[in-house]
This record gives sequence, structure tokens and C-alpha cells, in this order.
Amino acid sequence: MNKFVGKVTITEVVAWIILIFVLFFTVTPILFMITASFMDSKQILAMPFHWIPSREYFTSSSRTFLTNFQRAIMGNNNNPTFFRNLLNSLIVAVTDSVTTVLLASLCGYGLAKFKFRGRNLVFMSIMATMMIPFEAIMIPLYMVTTSMKMVNTYRGLIIPFMVSAFGVFQMRQYLLTFPSEYLDASRVDGLTEPGIYAKVVLPNCKPVIATLGILSFRNQWDNLLWPLLVAQSETMKTIPLYITKFSEEKMTDEGAMMACAFLASIPMFILFFTLSRYFLGGAAVYDSRKG
Repeated sequence: MNKFVGKVTITEVVAWIILIFVLFFTVTPILFMITASFMDSKQILAMPFHWIPSREYFTSSSRTFLTNFQRAIMGNNNNPTFFRNLLNSLIVAVTDSVTTVLLASLCGYGLAKFKFRGRNLVFMSIMATMMIPFEAIMIPLYMVTTSMKMVNTYRGLIIPFMVSAFGVFQMRQYLLTFPSEYLDASRVDGLTEPGIYAKVVLPNCKPVIATLGILSFRNQWDNLLWPLLVAQSETMKTIPLYITKFSEEKMTDEGAMMACAFLASIPMFILFFTLSRYFLGGAAVYDSRKG
């Protein structure tokens, strides 16, 4: 039996304590990355660690607190490819996010709202592909990409990830809760099926679209293995490859490595906080429809 402490139960207190611990262990590495990006190696390795850089570091005439960011951008040989690699990652991640949302929503809509023979078989076949690790198909996929002359091109980076089985699953599960009466009313009003999809379904799927978009963008933004195979020239590499190469070149410059990681994280922060109201509201909308 729960004992009340005022109007708050012990269960709620325990839940808040657990959430605070989870928040602490989640946010601490991010705060360390941000603060360490403004420090030199000596301050980063100092024990105990000081979360705020010393005043001498900011007022020193020999260097500025932006030196780490300058080194992160310029690289080891003063031949900067950071912005080009950043642009490559943006092009790949944005394109794959948009295509994943469009194709997964179309497929999920068809599997959720249209009855046809073999519908469940098609859905289970799509779900079965989630059980196959990417490493198992990586070499055959690379051979296909090579035979189609897509190595070291945007096509080779984008096309293999234009849709995901998880996205189809997520959209189907969400659209199963979408009232079919809205669709029937739209058909009575004379809307075509493409019109229903564009004007009725998509506008009412903002939470799941935001969630799928953020997850798809993050997956491609963090993708290291596939670009490592396909992107062979420095100008076609993505930001994870740049960070990997930079960390090998700057193994004793912890401040510059933290600055590089911080710069690479900024687009993800911007995307999440831009779509956070839809992303965080998705679960509540989904639960209310189930109830």
C-alpha cells in the first residue's frame, strides 16, 4: 500500500528519483563535451575536473578559447574539409529522412487502411528484414553499388537507406489508430486517394512524422560504416569519417577533439529542439487514441 507524503505518494517520489538519475547520467556527457571544447588538454585532464574554464584561459594573450574550434575546422594539415563533410552529411541525412517519411507513410497507410489478400504476409515479410543485421548484407550491397557505379557518389550514400522497415512499422501502428470515418467522409466529399493521403492523413500524423524524421536523421548523421566503404575521396566523406580521421590526427589534443564533436552535434540539437513539441507529444496522442 502506498503511503502518502502530503499529496505525493512514495511511488511517485521513487519515480522522480529514478528520472533524476537517468537525466544526470544522460546530460553529464553532453555538458562535459561542451565545457571541454573551450579548454586545453591540461584543464581537461586536471583532477578534479573544473566544469568552468579558468579565467586565465580566457584572458591569455597566447591563445583564445576559440582555438579548439579553429583546429577542429582546419584539421591537421590546414586543408579544411570540415564544411564540405558537414554539407555531405546534411544532404544525405535530410534526403534519407524525407524519403523515409514519405515512403514509410505510404506503405504504412496501405497496410493499415486497405484490405487486400496477403496484407499480413507483406507486413511480416517487411518486419523480417529487421532481423537481418546490416553487416550480413553490407558486402553484397557494396558489390551492387559498385556494379551500378555509385561508389563515391551521393547516390551510393543515399539510395540504400531511402526507407526503413522500422519506419513502415511505426507508421502502420500509428495509422491503425487513425479513425477510418475521416477517410470515408473524405471519399464522400470527392477526394481521391492521393488527395486523402496528402490532405487528411499526413496533416494528422505530425507527431509520428517528427519522431520518424528525427530518428532517421540521427541514424544517417551517425552512420560511419557505410560511408567508410562508399565515400573514398575526402570531398565525399561525411562528418563521422571526419571525426574519426581527426581523432587519429589529434590524439593528444583533447580540447580540439571535443570541439569537433560539439560542432558535429549542433545540427542534431537544432533538429530536436525544432521538432520537440511534436516528438514529445507523439506518445500522448498515441495513448489517447488507444484509450
